[in-house]
Amino acid sequence: MADNFLTSIEQTVIEAQAIEVLRTCYDPEIPINIYEMGLIYQIKISDEGEMEVKMSLTSPNCPAIQSLPSEVQEKLKTIPGVKDAKVIVVWDPPWDPARMSEAARLELGMF
Repeated sequence: MADNFLTSIEQTVIEAQAIEVLRTCYDPEIPINIYEMGLIYQIKISDEGEMEVKMSLTSPNCPAIQSLPSEVQEKLKTIPGVKDAKVIVVWDPPWDPARMSEAARLELGMF
């Protein structure tokens, strides 16, 4: 039924809500949220309300790899309209500080 599908406007609203949720998630070693750190590579929302987020971490050896992706996934599932959320950790391209927002670089004193 068409009633089960999200409109493009609903998908845009859900993506904006996802960004706000991602701004509440932190790598425990860095006092900047993962969105501003540039760790989020892609956010996709299907017509059916299934969300897929591709993210990276600052290093493959980051201790947060054990907890951060599942924390992000659980928080994304709380967004109204999201039926399921999947977080995929990717290493290509590797994260580097150039992906950080200007605000994050300023907060960390990187000019």
